Amino acid sequence: MNNCMICKKEKLISKNLGICLDCIRQKQDEVSSFVKKIHKAVREKFNLPPFPPKASFGIRCNFCENNCIVGEGQKSYCGLKENVNGKWKSKINSEKAIADFYYDPIPTNCCAEWFCQANKNGFGKYNLAVFFYGCSFNCLFCQNYTHKYIEKGPVLTLEKLINYAENHNVYCVCFFGGSPEPQMPFVIKFSEEILKRRKIRICFEWNGSGNENFVKKAGEIALRSHGIIKFDLKAFDENLNFVLTGVSNKRTLENFKLIAEEFLPKADYYLLTATTLLVPGYIDEKEIENISKFISSLNPNIPYSLLVFHPEFFLNDLPITPKDLVFKCFEIAKKYLRNVHIGNIHLLDLF
Repeated sequence: MNNCMICKKEKLISKNLGICLDCIRQKQDEVSSFVKKIHKAVREKFNLPPFPPKASFGIRCNFCENNCIVGEGQKSYCGLKENVNGKWKSKINSEKAIADFYYDPIPTNCCAEWFCQANKNGFGKYNLAVFFYGCSFNCLFCQNYTHKYIEKGPVLTLEKLINYAENHNVYCVCFFGGSPEPQMPFVIKFSEEILKRRKIRICFEWNGSGNENFVKKAGEIALRSHGIIKFDLKAFDENLNFVLTGVSNKRTLENFKLIAEEFLPKADYYLLTATTLLVPGYIDEKEIENISKFISSLNPNIPYSLLVFHPEFFLNDLPITPKDLVFKCFEIAKKYLRNVHIGNIHLLDLF
């Protein structure tokens, strides 16, 4: 328990963040300036722009929600591109990525493992897990924050990844990170090339903030390959999403709706799924109810997983999600959705 910097009341909050959920919802103006300083300080440690650049004169990138306008000598918010003499100097393109990859034996710890067909049809084979460096969000609770060390990230060529994916012991490919959005030209070209050569499932695990055209292409790839698109719905309240991630969730919700309406009806399996990390003190029953209502309004059969939080990154002073909150949120979600799951449930034994 800590005292909120704004209302001064003692509540379950992160001392590192310093503000409570009630103030986030009710005192947006006070919270905004306070939180911007926090995100700026966090990102400067990784030599990343504090906010999506909006230069008066610069090069525009429209890969994601941030719509960066990068001035001379500036980096894009994801840190993967730079404006040098009015031209892009990019670490990435459709032929190369900044990413790690590895063979992950099936069954994996994928967020969709509880309903995914891979655990039935691909048992004994591998998931080719591709971890991208860079991200369009700045989640203060990031469970994979090593993606921010972009300068240390290995260069992965298209040819190399295709060679590893041609191994017929590979049942599926999963793009995650970070988040795939900033490196979608590579993802799309890889997917198109490997699907010409063999049958393989291609899945996306992302924050969902990408350019609409990229999202549609991902929908086509997932549908064609029998893959899954997993959205990490951090919060429903836009201001809370900004506090926790530094970015709006407007595009994420729009893209979730796009996949649900345009691609889900064409699938004879669970193509779309969502998760929410139950960050104690910040993601409460109200948030889960609003997210569940939103998902249900599109299709009540969409699988939804509530993930138990463990302390990490900037919010490492928070506890594991309390059991009572986990099961309250679970019961609330089940009022609206037919397929609800608790992920990371093993962590509850540590609380």
